[in-house]
Amino acid sequence: MEPAGTLERGLAVLRVLAAEPRRTRATDLVRVTGLARSTVDRVLSTLARLGYVRMEERDVLLAPPLMELGEAYLTASGLPAALGPHAERLAGELEESVSLSVRDGDGVRFVGQHTRRRTMSVAFRVGDLLPAGRCAAGLVFLDPRAPYTVDDQLIEPGLIAVAMPVRGPGGEVACALSVVSHTSRHTAAGLAEHALPSMRATAARMEAALAEQTGPPPPAGPPPGAADPTRAVKDELGAGYLQSLARGLAVLAAFGTGPGGLSLAAVAKITGLPRATARRALLTLERLGYVAEREGRFTPLPKVLELGYAHLSGRTLGEIVQPHLADLVARVRQSASVAVLSGDDVLYVARVPTVSIMSVDITVGTRFPAYATSMGRVLLAGLPEERLAAIAPPRRLTRHTVASPGELAEAVRRAAKDGYALVDQELEEGVRSIAVPVRGRDGRVVAAVNVATHASRATPADLVRDLLPALTEAAARMEADLAHVRPPSSWR
Repeated sequence: MEPAGTLERGLAVLRVLAAEPRRTRATDLVRVTGLARSTVDRVLSTLARLGYVRMEERDVLLAPPLMELGEAYLTASGLPAALGPHAERLAGELEESVSLSVRDGDGVRFVGQHTRRRTMSVAFRVGDLLPAGRCAAGLVFLDPRAPYTVDDQLIEPGLIAVAMPVRGPGGEVACALSVVSHTSRHTAAGLAEHALPSMRATAARMEAALAEQTGPPPPAGPPPGAADPTRAVKDELGAGYLQSLARGLAVLAAFGTGPGGLSLAAVAKITGLPRATARRALLTLERLGYVAEREGRFTPLPKVLELGYAHLSGRTLGEIVQPHLADLVARVRQSASVAVLSGDDVLYVARVPTVSIMSVDITVGTRFPAYATSMGRVLLAGLPEERLAAIAPPRRLTRHTVASPGELAEAVRRAAKDGYALVDQELEEGVRSIAVPVRGRDGRVVAAVNVATHASRATPADLVRDLLPALTEAAARMEADLAHVRPPSSWR
């Protein structure tokens, strides 16, 4: 049997990776954690198998599937689902950034961010921790009887905020509602005068939403007596796979099944683990401050968000898809890109070119008319008919370009039916490309990924036969990562 401290050691490695998420090596983890190199290697092997980290040469990088641990807390708390729409509405009404925060030890941790982008914009992320005494949200928890609090550049010069409590059904402060701005727009007193009337109305609606929350639904999961899902992996990988670490993280992820806490029996049912195994994991998580137990029910605590959630939640779409794009190019040896729809154009957000004498010269930030590109066709296929009809009539860029709204509509319908689009020299003579959609966690198309090549290298039939399978697989891997990400409005 693996020692009881395996879960604790694995979480220690994750905390170090979360503190230095960009470029960390196994040697760094050994130095900071004090663990043996063999232990670190086994932890990393297990985390990689779970999809929580990825290896790029000698660097260890956090991967989006790790966000399921933080999502488990956010789901169990019920706060983003119940209060997020009200916070988003407030941000739009005031044209200021709005935050939701909860108490976490001596600090406050953000659980919701609804920003308004400007030259001077707020860079806080969901999962970030601030000292309670140096921000308006923290002052709410330090003095819960105060009707509101003001941060006049406590945390950073130029940054100001007003916060007030949002109380749960029992009268306790469930979270702090903050409006954050900059001294270039308001004084601290002016922000309070501007925001407080709308904040009070919003807080009242939030408290009503919390009062309406029902108890947790019955847990779903493997039927009683189902096999432990980690056992087969352990049999396959042997000593390189830390089964107790995988089991402990599965217990933590189990809280994402719905709002509210879980009993020991529910955790065992959801994970398929024996009750004794689930209990050992829960007690370890409780001792480390990730879980609390009350009246026979366990609930995750905000500290779970320290396990890389802030860094991962701050990644752009381009950063998320880039590793998969690089893998695709290494496989097909052709340039590949990811783009989103921006108005009537496609906007490139990620690209990996191949090195050759003759190549397609495109960079991140490039725009092309959507109607003449393969990525544009699959992106347009995800739009309502009336939005497609509003696109400016196409103009010929080459002798092959679709020449009328009717032809464009037919090409888009074909892309929707086929699940891919192939454009043959419509954007530029000599350039052929094939694209497939990339969907977000809600099933909607958020981006497209394509492979482009010179017409002399591949016929249209070659693109479908040789490149479409790899392209589809790359899109599926991107979607698997995006399934863990709450998309900002700019992705929709």
